[in-house]
Amino acid sequence: MKNQNLIDALNNCIAACNYCANACLKEDDVKMMADCIRTDIVCAEVCETTSKLILMESSLASEMVALCEKICKACAEECDKHEHEHCQKCSEACRKCEDACRAYAA
Repeated sequence: MKNQNLIDALNNCIAACNYCANACLKEDDVKMMADCIRTDIVCAEVCETTSKLILMESSLASEMVALCEKICKACAEECDKHEHEHCQKCSEACRKCEDACRAYAA
């Protein structure tokens, strides 16, 4: 399938962000994790919408991929601030998705 690498990266990022947000809610200091949770949720939503637009071959897909690249970068940077394993795995998935978005745009 066309763009399969990007679709896979988006789906992995969605899963990692949703898992990270949920795991952050279980941390002792949830208030400290608020920005991480919020960024995870936004990133998962943007990745999901981006995936749908690509699959529908929408004329807006390129613009959405550019936005997705930005939010994945921001989410990775936020997760990098925390040493929790779920945050580190989320950061890794976001960076891979960011790279896949960049490759799509090239």
